[in-house]
Amino acid sequence: MKQLLLVFLGGGLGSVARFAVTKLVVYKQLNLIWGTLAVNVIGSLLIGLILGYTLKTTGLNQNTALLLATGFCGGFTTFSTFAYENQGLLRTGDYTTLLLYTIGSFVLGILAVFLGLWLVKSLS
Repeated sequence: MKQLLLVFLGGGLGSVARFAVTKLVVYKQLNLIWGTLAVNVIGSLLIGLILGYTLKTTGLNQNTALLLATGFCGGFTTFSTFAYENQGLLRTGDYTTLLLYTIGSFVLGILAVFLGLWLVKSLS
């Protein structure tokens, strides 16, 4: 039960952080999809840092990793919004943005995880 509550708490905090980051990006006159891209790349970097640190040291226990990686990062990033925004781009025929956004999300997300893992490894 404790682990479920930790994931619940982390997910709620991650969702609020996602909302704040997206609003900040949209407030700066950027399209909503770039807010989603930002949170997905930041979340990928965070999970790389969190799990890299967890694997490298005994500094984070399983409960803390659940709170941060599964909960916070799971609530912070959003595949469902990504998928919805992609279908909107398809529907409007904005194929250039669709291509840039989709490929950029996958490539930058994966690179951000590698960067997080590398940072933890190299800074220790």
